[in-house]
Amino acid sequence: MIYNWKELYESRHTTPREALSKIRRGARIFLGSACGEPQLLVRTLIDIAPNMADAEVIHLLDIGSAPYIDEKFTDSFRHNALFIGSSTRAAIQEGRADYTPIFLSEIPLLMLRGRMHLDAALITVSPPDKNGYVSLGISVDITKTAAEVADYVVAEVNPNMPRTLGDSFIHVSDIDAFVEHDLPLLEFYQKIPGDIIRSIGEHIAELIENESTIQTGVGRIPSSVLLCLMNKRDLGVHTETFSDGVIDLIEAGVITCKKKTFHPGKVIASFCMGTKRLYEYVDNNPFFEFRPCKYVNDPYIIARNDKMVSINAALTVDLTGQVNSDSLGVRFYSGIGGQVDFVRGSSMSNRGKSIMTLPSTTDDGKNSRIVPCLEPGSGVTVTRGDIHYVVTEYGIAYVHGKSIRDRAMSLINIAHPDFRDELLKAAKKQKYVYKDQILPAIFYPKEYETYWADRKGTEVFFRPVKPTDERAIQDLVYALPAQDVYTRFFQSLKSFTHKVAMPMAAIDYYDKMAIVAVVGKEEPESREKIVAVGRYVRDPNTDFAEVAFTTDHDWQNRGIGTFLLQYLIRIAREKDIKGFTADVLAQNTAMMKVFTKSGYPVKTNLEYGVYELEIPFFEKPEVKESFR
Repeated sequence: MIYNWKELYESRHTTPREALSKIRRGARIFLGSACGEPQLLVRTLIDIAPNMADAEVIHLLDIGSAPYIDEKFTDSFRHNALFIGSSTRAAIQEGRADYTPIFLSEIPLLMLRGRMHLDAALITVSPPDKNGYVSLGISVDITKTAAEVADYVVAEVNPNMPRTLGDSFIHVSDIDAFVEHDLPLLEFYQKIPGDIIRSIGEHIAELIENESTIQTGVGRIPSSVLLCLMNKRDLGVHTETFSDGVIDLIEAGVITCKKKTFHPGKVIASFCMGTKRLYEYVDNNPFFEFRPCKYVNDPYIIARNDKMVSINAALTVDLTGQVNSDSLGVRFYSGIGGQVDFVRGSSMSNRGKSIMTLPSTTDDGKNSRIVPCLEPGSGVTVTRGDIHYVVTEYGIAYVHGKSIRDRAMSLINIAHPDFRDELLKAAKKQKYVYKDQILPAIFYPKEYETYWADRKGTEVFFRPVKPTDERAIQDLVYALPAQDVYTRFFQSLKSFTHKVAMPMAAIDYYDKMAIVAVVGKEEPESREKIVAVGRYVRDPNTDFAEVAFTTDHDWQNRGIGTFLLQYLIRIAREKDIKGFTADVLAQNTAMMKVFTKSGYPVKTNLEYGVYELEIPFFEKPEVKESFR
């Protein structure tokens, strides 16, 4: 411990020009990240540009104006982005600046191993505490490592920088020069999410269970997710960055971190970006621990959180599940950042989930962001082997461990309707799907999803069938005992082929409707199973619809058939169907009981051991329908 740290601090206190004058020409200079950028030192760097030559400026994420990328400073500075922000994007795309693609967790290793030697680090810190320690505040990330390894460290001491807790401190004896400057920190304002982004947020929220630990980030989609989590309980946070939205969830008692299996009771992050409200909230707040990204972004550290959920944005996803997040073809747009770190960490977590998100189209609606194949030059940020969930405003696709055919159909199913036929055509051309594969003419009606408890108290999820259910329907039929097959299909089936199953899964949701009963979930440590399906097909000549049911043998006599019939009646009446018809073997007394409990009159005609049923809907039901 240095007891005379105040004297040391005063001896190293200097002017910005004097501090920067010691940086040699051709130096590699690191700048503090994001909203922790040392604003005065950056401006001074520009002022002394005539004295500089061929300096390489390293930055993780620029939020400020990045004046050093101006063409007039070409001989003085060359920017090298570790993640591309809006201020430097054009310069990089024009070749006036550089971009280094790398996982955020590995950037500190470049510095520590000397692969990215730093001649100088310009950082922003809080005023020293009584023991002579300054805090890196809202920007610990790679800044702490840079400050530890750089040959020369200049700290801009700003009283507005909050004193954040955790591994965020540097002693004044480890800093070579101090420049004091009282200036509001850079602020980051979230855009208000539109309808599309809100829909994406709602879908993501469905995947987040109570007591999960989440990684979000900043931007429109993370903001929309946080808005949809108010009904959750005991969420935790382990994330590289966050913004103002977490405050509302903390104050509402949603984010408590009590159930975290690693660092319980703490929000773990490496930096934050937001408004003055956020900066004041994290100041000296023991609920938050800021640590370097070499720790926060380590996949093995991330995986120590049970039920870890990572949420990251993509630019495009192809039909095989390859994710591009950093470039538009050959034009670099953003960066890898911590995306892969958290994808892999959450995948290794017990009951963890990795979610990739993107709107279905570009902002102008002219191009699909789910594509047949990635544009030439596009980087594969997350491989087709790593990907788990993909979410657009049109739904959720779980593709991990799925065949190319299954994942292509799942991704087409959540693409924008205007591009689905085009994507299906491409999938056929690329030999990903069957040549005769069809898609529903009408978009999936999510409003018909519901839950119901059977006679044993087991909760069952009922939803409209999807084209991706084809294999599950085949599995249901093939698992039936021979007698159940004959009772359902009036014959012994040797096979239930694609040509038979596909029309049962790819329907129009109007004249043809099918509702499946599902147990389990499509997630890494579970499997969704269809245990029953009820369907009807309208006869356009009579406006009556033929109805039929198939139920797994182990799930019979539990009330599922009765529920499915009543539910299909409700949907059919909304579609102006006049009634149902059905053929039932006389020996199938269980199915006959289901129809007699429909609440509608049942007309029967027995011929050759088969009951021909007609159930008109024009009379008032005798029983009350019960749905939730």
